[in-house]
Amino acid sequence: MSGHSKFANIKHKKERNDSAKGKVFTIIGREIAVAVKDGGADPANNSRLRDVIAKAKAANMPNDTIDRGIKKAAGDADSVSYEKITYEGYGPSGTAIIVETLTDNRNRTAANVRNAFTKGKGNVGTLGSVSYMFDQKGQILISKEDCDMDADDLMMLAIEAGADDVNESEDGFEILTAPSDFSAVRSALEEKKIPMAEADITMIPQTYVKLDNEEDVSLIQRTIDLLEEDDDVQNVYHNWEEDED
Repeated sequence: MSGHSKFANIKHKKERNDSAKGKVFTIIGREIAVAVKDGGADPANNSRLRDVIAKAKAANMPNDTIDRGIKKAAGDADSVSYEKITYEGYGPSGTAIIVETLTDNRNRTAANVRNAFTKGKGNVGTLGSVSYMFDQKGQILISKEDCDMDADDLMMLAIEAGADDVNESEDGFEILTAPSDFSAVRSALEEKKIPMAEADITMIPQTYVKLDNEEDVSLIQRTIDLLEEDDDVQNVYHNWEEDED
């Protein structure tokens, strides 16, 4: 169960990216709106909404902001309707990039995504062109600073709740689940009042690509930065093995 974990690097990248984008609440706000429209405003009967609320709390979104978002989505029949569109493509040296968006204007989003790839000398591919290089997993990150539970007890709790694997590192734990088991595992941790630094369904590369050429590093970073600055972009996944700062 234990072993090498990218916990510190993953958490650092998420914090850095969210800080640079300055839009984490916007991202989660759209997810709340979609979850409510798809499954209703009662978290007890909407597992996706429960998961988004947990993600919001992990991101320190105020409870009143969460509640307002739910009420707005539930009560405004004329509110903006978002469409989920996923793009796949290639960066320099064959690096693979997946872009998840929630948009109210697919033409605008498509143009912006293509521009980001072009500026990094990459190209957008067809659906399925790179996603086979990734595994969709539920991923929960727990910082050791925030968790008082014994490591063995935490691992046992997660595995018994349905987790596939628990990786321990110096800084924390990375819990991986099948997407279908994510809600159950997250709920089991929540019931034990275990703080989660991150909790989401993500795309994890099967292998990583190391870029040794400085120009390639600059190009892929430009593509990622442009994508993450776009308000329509929810998530950017890639298999570039970034150097730890």
